Amino acid sequence: MKNIIKSISFIFLFVIFLGQSVFSEEKKKLLSTDWSFKGYFGKFDRASLQRGYQVYTEVCSSCHSMSYLSYRNLAEKGGPEFSVEQAKAIAANFEVTDGPNDDGEMFTRPAKLSDKFVSPYQNNKEAMASNGGAYPPDMSVLVKARSGGTDYIYSLLLGYEDPPSGVILDDGVYYNKYMYGNMIKMSNPLSDGLVEYNDGTKATEKQMAKDVVTFLAWAAEPHLEARHKIGFKVIIYLIIISLLAYLSMKRLWSRIEPDV
Repeated sequence: MKNIIKSISFIFLFVIFLGQSVFSEEKKKLLSTDWSFKGYFGKFDRASLQRGYQVYTEVCSSCHSMSYLSYRNLAEKGGPEFSVEQAKAIAANFEVTDGPNDDGEMFTRPAKLSDKFVSPYQNNKEAMASNGGAYPPDMSVLVKARSGGTDYIYSLLLGYEDPPSGVILDDGVYYNKYMYGNMIKMSNPLSDGLVEYNDGTKATEKQMAKDVVTFLAWAAEPHLEARHKIGFKVIIYLIIISLLAYLSMKRLWSRIEPDV
């Protein structure tokens, strides 16, 4: 009986160790870069956010929606911080269905700041039919929804390569070494010079991947900078309170004479 218990315990520990090793190895494989918003005092790079929005609009938005964002968010503090006029001009490039009008009919109009980002598809069925049966996920909180977060999305965008020998892919399926299972139905969306940045930055694959992932990180956590500021103030407050409490207790106990 003791031998059986020992064997089960050994197998259990071995499985846990093996799982941790595989998980650690998987994490090691992910690419990373110098994310400006990481750390206790991290802030979003405004220029990178604006470039990231450009990459999303020109490359990603034809398939992926961002249904939780409104055009007004592009001008809010802590985000890309386009001017209000720029955000209005961006919104006006898109048309939304509104109504009904006085005749009871729906109509289209240019989008306003208060409108949500326009989706490329009418519904999920149309999205799947247009992408070979695979549903392109909404990008609003994609960074939060994927294990590995920004590093995983960044690695995925740069992880396309020819499949190893012996690996056969179906039509419309591509090999990506960072994708779970290594197979993905989205073709490589990035290539050098694919977009022409408005600020003159060279649009390499790595630069575009970094910029669009920065934009997605902000979309998933638009109040990140405000939280960092509040957290810093709370820490300072707690330090002051702790110091005052220490001094008060020291003064209080100083009145008590020690037993001789």
